[in-house]
Amino acid sequence: MSATPREHTRTYHLGKLATELEQRGLTALLRSYPPALRISHPDTVMLAETVDCVPLSEGWFYRWSWGELVGLTDDPALAADRIVRVLAARQ
Repeated sequence: MSATPREHTRTYHLGKLATELEQRGLTALLRSYPPALRISHPDTVMLAETVDCVPLSEGWFYRWSWGELVGLTDDPALAADRIVRVLAARQ
């Protein structure tokens, strides 16, 4: 199946977020279709979360699996910090 421009944009933004998460010691695996990240701490793989990326009228946003927004894709470092805090609270 050929990827659409929107999927390429999602993959680009998720790749930037994955880099930020990996710099913070988390594991981020990119699912290709539909594009999303499976994020976990290497020591607690059973505690994982999925984050995707959606376009809204205000721009592109990272979004938790339950639909709540994580943050703008313009600031993947801030989104990564929020994800780290949520996963740390679950440990």
